[in-house]
Amino acid sequence: MTVNDLINADIFKTIKVGTSPEREITKPFNCDLLSIAMSKAPSDCAWITVMGNVNTLAVATLADVACIILAEGVLLDEAGAAKLESTDITVFSTDMPVFEASLAVNNLLNA
Repeated sequence: MTVNDLINADIFKTIKVGTSPEREITKPFNCDLLSIAMSKAPSDCAWITVMGNVNTLAVATLADVACIILAEGVLLDEAGAAKLESTDITVFSTDMPVFEASLAVNNLLNA
């Protein structure tokens, strides 16, 4: 499944489409501790988190994730929203809990 497929699934609200919507998503990854995400997030994952700040964008870039899904109704804070304009990452939001958002991604991957 690609990031574009996730956009077209219309499960999550698209906040910003990054520069690589054709990028493959390999698996969901759930983590809210940035230091753990930085070292353990698999490349090309859909990272589901409730951390909506500028550091999340930085970690996503370092970890080379395919996209970020902000769960639980979280949105980027002011600094994160400002930084988003200069990043290449696709960001989604949802009111779903982290587990349900992850399950939705997993179900699409295995459809």
